[in-house]
Amino acid sequence: MITGADDTIFALATAPGRAALAVVRITGPGAKEVLLNLTRSIPPPRYAAVRRLVEPVSRETLDQAMVLWMPGPASFTGEDVVELHLHGGAAVTSAVLETLAGLGLRPAGPGEFTRRAFEHGKLDLTEAEAVADLIDADSAAQRRQALRQLTGSTTAVVSGWRTRLIEALASLEAAIDFPDEELPTEVGARARRPLLALAEDLRAAAADLRGDRVRDGYRIALVGAPNAGKSSILNGLIGREAAIVTEVAGTTRDVVEQPLELSGYRVLLADTAGLRETGERIEAEGIRRARAWAEGADLRLWIVDRSDDGEAWRSALDVLRQGDLLVLNKADRPEGSALPAVMSAGDALEWEPVDASAIDPDGLTELKAALERRIIRDLGGGEPIAATRLRHRLLLAEAAEHVQRALADGLGDPELMAEDVRLAARSLEAMTGRVDTEAVLDAIFLEFCIGK
Repeated sequence: MITGADDTIFALATAPGRAALAVVRITGPGAKEVLLNLTRSIPPPRYAAVRRLVEPVSRETLDQAMVLWMPGPASFTGEDVVELHLHGGAAVTSAVLETLAGLGLRPAGPGEFTRRAFEHGKLDLTEAEAVADLIDADSAAQRRQALRQLTGSTTAVVSGWRTRLIEALASLEAAIDFPDEELPTEVGARARRPLLALAEDLRAAAADLRGDRVRDGYRIALVGAPNAGKSSILNGLIGREAAIVTEVAGTTRDVVEQPLELSGYRVLLADTAGLRETGERIEAEGIRRARAWAEGADLRLWIVDRSDDGEAWRSALDVLRQGDLLVLNKADRPEGSALPAVMSAGDALEWEPVDASAIDPDGLTELKAALERRIIRDLGGGEPIAATRLRHRLLLAEAAEHVQRALADGLGDPELMAEDVRLAARSLEAMTGRVDTEAVLDAIFLEFCIGK
């Protein structure tokens, strides 16, 4: 990303194409002069006013637009900001953007407006990331998580941990700097008690995947023997025919992924190849992919034909885990002789059996209810989510490692203990952006769309 503190930049903040409105944003030290060139007058700050926009040289009218003037630092970026609310035709938008470029403004790069807000102290890094997440949110849970993070929930948690580190560091510094003073002999040891609790909190937060699952989607794999009804159940859950359904065993050769929203959470369902021994190369590759997808899923639905009289259902046992759902499909058919063995396997691993019938419009009601209960249990409630990205979890794990090392150092050297506490605090500061490298910032803000 190209950045410059003295640049005045502009971008179309709405989607390109024909629309009722198009919003163009301008930020930087030259924003006020640009507005004067376009309108010959400046409206009161933060007051929407209708103005005729003209090309500065030819004086040709570009549009009759609504303009907003927001002088810094009381603006989103902390700089002088102008917004032009245009009629949304392609010709109008193009003419205005060409005029701005002709005035010497630079088109903004991805996330450059939000990066300037971060650099001017309007947002910390986790709040800036929440802006991108809010734009990308396509489920209610993603929206709620992004809004909580944008309004400082993550910052508050991380700041609390950092405060506890600073308090422990104060005790250590006192023991180091004033060894001959009349300080309590246990002053250094006193730092260990809060650090022990903090190490556990940091490890738990680093291992908490709820934020990633809300943001990226809760992954559910449908696994089972060929012709158990996996594709029919996928189609029934999403309400359309996304997977091919036939009576021929082995129809599904690849992973068929489909998004779904359940109880406000984004879910990614995957229909997979039926698991069995095969010498056919294409089917074997599909089975390999099925096992790999199931391995990385948050939940596996073991789809079993309840009318089965054979042993095919056993093929999926090696990919299943405790807590997966046993789905007894084809509930409209008589029970097969294999059902007692299937139930015994499910009972042994404490799975929750669910009856389903993919051909009945109401036959998946119980399954949907079970999925919603599981998703709410796995993603809702509990302690506030501190980590919503891999970057967060890596820094929290790094901080936990420094605290653990400090506890080990404290057995012999309080100065080493203090240094590890400082490093732990630095890891937390990197999470909110108080310290960070340009390369990391570039990678984060390049994820943003243009104009934000």
